[in-house]
Amino acid sequence: MFDTARLRDTVLAAWTASPARFREDANAEEDFALGGYRDRLVVELAQNAADAALRAGVPGRLRLTLADGVLLAANVGAPLDQTGVEGLSTLRVSGKKDEAGAAGRFGVGFAAVVSVTDAPSIAPRATGGVRWSREETAALVAARPELAAELEGREGHVPLLRLPFSDDSLEVPEGFDTLVRLPLRDQSAEQAVRRMLEEAGPALPLSMPALETVEIEVDGRTRTISAEGWHVVAESGTFTPEQVAELFADRPTEERARPYWEVRWAVPGDRRGDVRGVVHRVVHAPTPSDEPLDLPALLIASFPMTTDRRHVAPGPLTDFLVARAAEAYVRLLGELPATPDLLDLVPGLMGKGALDAAIRREIVRALPDTPLLPTISEGVVPGNQARAVEGSAEFLAKIAGIVPGLLPAGWASRHPALTTLGVRRVDLADVVDMLSGEAVEDKDPAWWRSLYEVLPADDLEAVGAIAVPLADGRLVRGPRGTLVLSQESGTFDPASLAPLGLRIVHPDAAHPLLLRLGAAEATPRTVLEDPLTHAAVSESLNSADPEPVAQAVLALVDAAGLTAGEAPWLADLALRGADGELYAAGELLLAEGSLAGLIDPEVPFGVAAPDLVEKFGPHVLAAAGVLDGFAVVNDSDVLLDPAECDHDLDLEDEWLEAVLDLLPDLDVPPVVREFTAVRDLEYVADWPNALALLSRPPLRAALRPMRVLAAGETVEVPSYTAWWLSRHPVLGGRRPTELRLPTGDPLLFGLYGEAPAGIDEDALKMIGVRSTLADLLDSHGGPEELLDLLADSSLEVDRAQLRSLWIALAAVDPARVSPPEAVRAVLKGTVTVADVGDGPVVVEAPDLLALVEDRPLVLAPFDLAEALSEVLDLPLAGEVVTGAVTSAGTERPVPPEVRSLLPGAPATYVEHDELLVDGRPVPWRFFEGAVHATGVDGLARGLAWAAGQWGDRLAVAALLRDPARVPLLLAEADLDPTASL
Repeated sequence: MFDTARLRDTVLAAWTASPARFREDANAEEDFALGGYRDRLVVELAQNAADAALRAGVPGRLRLTLADGVLLAANVGAPLDQTGVEGLSTLRVSGKKDEAGAAGRFGVGFAAVVSVTDAPSIAPRATGGVRWSREETAALVAARPELAAELEGREGHVPLLRLPFSDDSLEVPEGFDTLVRLPLRDQSAEQAVRRMLEEAGPALPLSMPALETVEIEVDGRTRTISAEGWHVVAESGTFTPEQVAELFADRPTEERARPYWEVRWAVPGDRRGDVRGVVHRVVHAPTPSDEPLDLPALLIASFPMTTDRRHVAPGPLTDFLVARAAEAYVRLLGELPATPDLLDLVPGLMGKGALDAAIRREIVRALPDTPLLPTISEGVVPGNQARAVEGSAEFLAKIAGIVPGLLPAGWASRHPALTTLGVRRVDLADVVDMLSGEAVEDKDPAWWRSLYEVLPADDLEAVGAIAVPLADGRLVRGPRGTLVLSQESGTFDPASLAPLGLRIVHPDAAHPLLLRLGAAEATPRTVLEDPLTHAAVSESLNSADPEPVAQAVLALVDAAGLTAGEAPWLADLALRGADGELYAAGELLLAEGSLAGLIDPEVPFGVAAPDLVEKFGPHVLAAAGVLDGFAVVNDSDVLLDPAECDHDLDLEDEWLEAVLDLLPDLDVPPVVREFTAVRDLEYVADWPNALALLSRPPLRAALRPMRVLAAGETVEVPSYTAWWLSRHPVLGGRRPTELRLPTGDPLLFGLYGEAPAGIDEDALKMIGVRSTLADLLDSHGGPEELLDLLADSSLEVDRAQLRSLWIALAAVDPARVSPPEAVRAVLKGTVTVADVGDGPVVVEAPDLLALVEDRPLVLAPFDLAEALSEVLDLPLAGEVVTGAVTSAGTERPVPPEVRSLLPGAPATYVEHDELLVDGRPVPWRFFEGAVHATGVDGLARGLAWAAGQWGDRLAVAALLRDPARVPLLLAEADLDPTASL
């Protein structure tokens, strides 16, 4: 039917006449089969099926069956005709060039079968079939001598599809119009076909609309492919002659004969609009190309292709279609449901290739002006009119009327697609800024509470400036500094606190979030501590009408249960006195209070107005600073620093300086954990009764030493109250540091007066009354105080007392003492006070006494002389005299009897008729290791000193006078108590 013999003869004649033509056809077919169409077998079969259905005007249907090494393709539609057979047997000549909408347009697609078979065949139902055979073609070519050289050069390889043969052996399955049979060449070809069948997907019917379904049966298992469930947007048109001339100038002639274009986008309706993993991410033109496309949709367009049919050819036609593709994609987005899933279809600028990037640029350029995004209150708007705010649906609904173009909940405010769409992201802090002024002037307190209920609170800093409605009608920025009425506030009427200027949140707007953002719970105590309350109190004396402030503050003090001294700043509160004048609370006395009888009448204190006492009670007024008994200042974690430690106490700066002198220099100020002090001591006149109060609890606690944390260690220092009392004449007109306890150390008698009886001795010690010599010397400045007293000639000190005092002073670190200007000393046997200029010395050896007898002498045990010399900064006697022996004598042996008493005595001594030292006669001298003496007493002293037994000097003298008494003396020595050994 198809006149296949004529077609074969024509081709063979052409090859015989021009063997080069044979070579060209063989090469061209091989290039298409193994190059541009190597993996498009299924696509090309589907394309032929789609074109057949289109010509017949019926819904396209294709069944692909792989079994027993044979691929069968059955389709409905127009059967193969003579033109079709000629097209299939002629490379680059398509019989569909004038068919609008046809998928095939180049005339080479059927060459894809060459990659898998050597004997393809096609059979329409109504007519006979046609087949091709590589084996038979090779035989016909071999019969032509003219082609022998070409055939030999190609090693017997011939074109498969140029010589058709008639075939009446095929039977078309019922329900189909055409059957294609492809016996697969080998196992490799079968594997390739299996892979192509597995990869076949919705892209086939989507790129070929005339093809409704594709049935694929492999080894008895069948699946059906269709475009059902996909959303498709298509644009098409016909080029004008002018457009053809402009856009097709660089395209082949046959393409110009098809002056129409088409662009189609498709997205699956059940995969959130993303084609990734469903179809190959390439441009379909309309069959798959190698042109990458990473957009989340399938693009089918009539792009011009390069000769390898793999890539889109650049040029004006491609540029035109890029613009149309972008327009269609924007339309696709507009037709899809306006849900957050739409954002996944918004492309970025980075493409996988030049074509991908060009399409993206056009899409991105158009998106911001395209109405795509739903808003809560304004319908669908372009991206450049939309706003994105992060938050719950309830929160967004609450602010929708204030933030224009607000996207609903679920539209991720940080999604990068929003930037592409031109959406402005509004930070929570900016939303908070918008919730002010005219935008919210009609919002009542209840609306604000409902806003706080849904306001995102993950970032407190962002919402820290949220507006807050106050009870007085104001709307203030930020909860910090506002007060939220609590249950503890009881029946407090916010209006009663109005005189204090407090920022109290309207009760209908109160919400726990405000407390997290810095508002304070309005308990009586927090209201009192509010800076505005402090300001109202500090300014009350200068107020034109301080009474409302006083009434409000006293009511708060009563409700808070404050005690006296707990809030010392309240002492500035202006209150009426009994005389009708205004006073600071700290300058008023309670008429019946214990302090009233102790204060100096000349001090300008007022008396609290009786009506205030009656209304609020003495304890409330005392807590507000009115003086009942002594006012006590209590504080904690006080930095001992002039800039921080200020409690408005008399001489507090001097106390602080004295305390810091007791501590080492520190980089960080020391801290008093618990600070307690009694104020107004400077106004007391009746000290006996005042001290009786101060020495009893609870005021007694203010006398105890304070514990200070300094450099990681805890140190005790005098409290302010004890320090202040120690410096003032509060004990019978004398300062406590001038007195000693009646039961105190006898060594202090004569130096200190006796403290009055009847006062607790522990309290007296805490305020500076002296108790023992050891405590005095351990105290800061105690050694210098003792030296000053010893230098006071009006005070009596006996010789034994003086010796004991010198012994104690010798143990003091010299670094704690400044050298005295005068000392208590012994001059010619009399205790006296000597100026340092009079040349007093510390005597360190008894043989020097005769040499310095004209000087004032500081006498103490000789073994303490050097230490005492350093404390007093006075010279030793040996440092002011030479002490050299200037007379001659005779060396004598020491009597054996003496050595029995003094085992360490030297063997000899030097006897002088008259011993001269530094030209002065003396009884003895131990000089340069030798004892020099004149007379028995001098010798006894010299030998005892040399032997280190100075205490036995009198016994040695007795022995020298009467040697017969030696046994008795030795016996007496044996009876000495063990303590003396």
